[in-house]
Amino acid sequence: MTPDFTFIFLLFFGLTVATRLWLKKRHIRFVQAHRASVPVDFAERIALPDHQKAADYTVDRSKAAIVGTLIEAALLLAFTLGGGLAALHDFWSLRLEGLTYGLAMIFSIMIISGLIDLPLSLYSQFVIEARHGFNRMTLGLFVTDLLKQTLLGIAIGAPVIAAVLWLMGAMGQYWWLYVWLFWSGFNLLIMFVYPTWIAPLFNKFSPLEDGEMKSRIEALLTRCGFRSSGLFVMDGSKRSSHGNAYFTGFGNTKRIVFFDTLLSRLEPSEVEAVLAHELGHFRKKHVVKRMILMFAGSLGFLWLLGQLIDAPWFYAGLGVPAQNTALALILFCLVMPVFTFPLSPLMSQLSRRHEFEADAYAAQHAVASDLIHALVKLYQDNASTLTPDPLHSLFNDSHPPAAQRIAHLQLQEKPA
Repeated sequence: MTPDFTFIFLLFFGLTVATRLWLKKRHIRFVQAHRASVPVDFAERIALPDHQKAADYTVDRSKAAIVGTLIEAALLLAFTLGGGLAALHDFWSLRLEGLTYGLAMIFSIMIISGLIDLPLSLYSQFVIEARHGFNRMTLGLFVTDLLKQTLLGIAIGAPVIAAVLWLMGAMGQYWWLYVWLFWSGFNLLIMFVYPTWIAPLFNKFSPLEDGEMKSRIEALLTRCGFRSSGLFVMDGSKRSSHGNAYFTGFGNTKRIVFFDTLLSRLEPSEVEAVLAHELGHFRKKHVVKRMILMFAGSLGFLWLLGQLIDAPWFYAGLGVPAQNTALALILFCLVMPVFTFPLSPLMSQLSRRHEFEADAYAAQHAVASDLIHALVKLYQDNASTLTPDPLHSLFNDSHPPAAQRIAHLQLQEKPA
């Protein structure tokens, strides 16, 4: 084992895990400390029982996240310095070779991780979500979803992983560039096919019915110069009472999707304002910017893996005596989150800036007060805490805190 890299890994690992746990505990204390009263800015809109429900829901989810962090940390150590990955290599290398060995190694890691995560997933869905009135999923539907995800993962994942491993072994010194080109093309393809081929495997998508809401939305799309392949309502209520709206796809496959739970709660003018916010992301080119950032980041990470793949200290420092492309890919994917965690606030800040810009766009093309009313209803219905710990939010929340977002929108309101 290489002491220097082992020490560096353990140092970053310890700091990352400790920070994540500290932030969650800090968040719990902060939310509980503000549970007794509704923030002044929301006192006329949110009832105290709803505010307290949000606080309790947040605390329960945070406690589950602490358990999840500990399980994740223990699993990472077990796979690396604990010898788990080395044991899997010893087992499969005696039976398989080449791409089949690599696929067996990667799917073994995925299966073991999935089985260990399963109890916490069941607890979160059928205890926490049910306790707070959000769960509408049956155990049968949970199992069906899991089977579909597994089969889909095998059908899509196996050939993609095999292609990546082949490129890593066959393309010489610059294999990482070929893998990046393949990976980027695959992601673009998924963006095209997901709305029409993958999403319908899990949910039913029905065209939005004619009426005031559809007329408003079509008028908004015309004002914004946005063309889509259709307006659809998704049966999100069969799994949860949480509401949402989004647009998905790319190019001619773009479609706008509303959860049925959202439409049942909001007025047509409020739905229009929510959609205007989503269109703001498109018009401000946030989707394109995020894609560019994702592709640039993946290129950088693959280049880094290219520098590590032939370095014996990388494998030995993480408790793996063998050295091959599959092990390099697995180790890299396992340990990189430990080293990239300090970048979380930067990504959060970028995402928040995009949210503010989308809100400003919505205020220009819809009514700011309608978006405020819609957001308050969504905070209430989804039991989103109005009092997150600021430091925890900086690391974990892609959206601005409720008070900041509402205040920003109030500044955008047009005078009567």
